[in-house]
Amino acid sequence: MVLSELAVRLNCAEYKNWVKAGHCLLLLRSCLQGFIGREVLAFHRGLLAAAPGLGLRASCSGGSRCSPRARQFQPQCQACAEWKREILKHHLNRNGDVYWGNCQPGRWPVDAWEVAKAFMPRGLADKRGPEECDAAALLSLINSCDHFMVDRKKVTELLTSDWAVHIPEEDQRDGRECEIGSYLSVSQVNEIEMELLKEKLQEIYRQAEEQEVFSEEISNQLEVVKEFLRNNEDLRNGLTEVMQKLDSLHLQHQKLDSKEAVIQTPEKKA
Repeated sequence: MVLSELAVRLNCAEYKNWVKAGHCLLLLRSCLQGFIGREVLAFHRGLLAAAPGLGLRASCSGGSRCSPRARQFQPQCQACAEWKREILKHHLNRNGDVYWGNCQPGRWPVDAWEVAKAFMPRGLADKRGPEECDAAALLSLINSCDHFMVDRKKVTELLTSDWAVHIPEEDQRDGRECEIGSYLSVSQVNEIEMELLKEKLQEIYRQAEEQEVFSEEISNQLEVVKEFLRNNEDLRNGLTEVMQKLDSLHLQHQKLDSKEAVIQTPEKKA
C-alpha cells in the first residue's frame, strides 16, 4: 500500500520536486544544528565577557512580572532590562519583530539558548536546543544576529523561497518513472514526506496560536493538508497526534468565537 501510494505521488513533477527540495532542507538542518549549538555558546560567552554585569549576579528579581508575551516585553527589574538592551545591540531586526515570548528572561545569564531564541521566529518557546528546530528557524537566527558573519542576501533568499506543500492533481501527472527512488529508498522518501508535513502542520499551529484566531488563510491551509492526507492513508496514520492537537486548538477557537458572538448579540426587546 505504501509503495503504490508513494508511486502515485511521485508521478507528479511538482510534488517530486517538493520532496527533493525538502530533502535538501532536512540535510541543511542537520548540518546547521551542530554549528548553531557551538556558535550560540560562543556568542553567550562573548556577551558575558564584554559585560560581566550580565552574569550570574544579574539574576532576575521581577519574577512573573518579567514574563514577555509575543513581541511585548517590558522588564520590571534592572537585570532583565540590561539583558534586553544587550540583545537589541546585536539584533539586526531591532526595530521590527522581536519575539520576546520565545524566551525566559530569568535564564538569560545561564542559558545561551534562551538568548538565541530572541533572534528567532515566533512559537519556539518550548524548543530546548537547535536539534528541535527546523532549518527556517535556524536560518532566521543566523540572519538576525550580528554574531554570524554570513552573506545575508543568500540566507534571505533561502528564507523567502516557497516551500509550500504541493498536492498532486490528476492533470499534473508527468507519467515518468520516479527517478527519486534511484538514490533514496521507499522508507527514506516516506520519512522525508512525514517530516515536511509535520513541520507544515506545526507552523500552522504556531500561526493560529500567535494570532489567537483561526483566520480564513489558516483554515484554508489546514484544509488543503487534511484533504491531501485523506487521500494518502500511509501519511495520515503517522500524523494523528499533530492533527489532533490542531483540531483541539481549532475547537477551542470556535467555542471562544461562539461565546463572543452571544455576548455581542443585543437582547431582543420584549
